[in-house]
Amino acid sequence: MKTVGIVRKVDELGRVVLPVEMRRTLGIEERDPLEIALEGETIVLRKVQSVCVFCGGENDLLEFNGKCVCCECRKELYNLDD
Repeated sequence: MKTVGIVRKVDELGRVVLPVEMRRTLGIEERDPLEIALEGETIVLRKVQSVCVFCGGENDLLEFNGKCVCCECRKELYNLDD
């Protein structure tokens, strides 16, 4: 893990501000979802990438019941009715 020497305090509501330099480097925009995970005693933040639940594709996604499905997989699912 790369240490950059930036220290932030947790506020009264448990929030931490991510430095703008890091957000720009990682392509994190306002309102982007971040996954919060524990790895041992380390807190890890990861930018959530939306992918198709069936093929892992990232293009032409449509959300259905909280899951993303790409155009190609939607076509295949539609053809299952035949």
